Amino acid sequence: MTPSPPRLRPLLAQFDFACERLLGRLAGPVTDSGDGTDTEVEPLTDDEYFWEPVPGCWTVRRRADGPGPRAAFLAGGGPWGRDAAPYPHPWPPPVTTLAWRLSHLTEMLVLRADHTAGSRSATRDEHPVSGDAATAIEAFRTGAAAWRQALLGADDPALDTVGYCAYPYGSDAEEPFLDIVWWVNQEVLHHGAEIALLRDLHRAHRQA
Repeated sequence: MTPSPPRLRPLLAQFDFACERLLGRLAGPVTDSGDGTDTEVEPLTDDEYFWEPVPGCWTVRRRADGPGPRAAFLAGGGPWGRDAAPYPHPWPPPVTTLAWRLSHLTEMLVLRADHTAGSRSATRDEHPVSGDAATAIEAFRTGAAAWRQALLGADDPALDTVGYCAYPYGSDAEEPFLDIVWWVNQEVLHHGAEIALLRDLHRAHRQA
């Protein structure tokens, strides 16, 4: 395979680090503590996956139960869905559960991979939403691998091509591909940090 363009390599390395750290934080048995040492981590439980730190959270729900507070519908396909609403979204934004955040990340990675190097036909309506922690972690792992594979197929001219990724739920059609790669990285980084914090808060709540 042709080596990745020099401009892409640091972003690819950042993506790999962010995904590895998030997966370690979710599944264990250890995660990078940030200082080069490993910290033991218990695998995410279903209780944590669905934990609502405040009333009125947006989360992942059985489709038969309908959407939650201030949500208009359940996004995704299959028996589970993720609370959602059309633009303009509710303000202030609802607090979202770990399940919601992980589902959002996974959907973004899977669909952007498809609209970059796949069929370019995947939709939110068909994307499965995971109803348990273990399945959700594996779905994220698969989505991250798919997006990484799509990145490996991008040559240097592709990085400057507007609309190289045809993902229909963002500004991809108006942005150079390199900007989309940067955006995906910051999504994984900031939602990954939120997920790690929710794990910490759940542990403290359980011990209180």
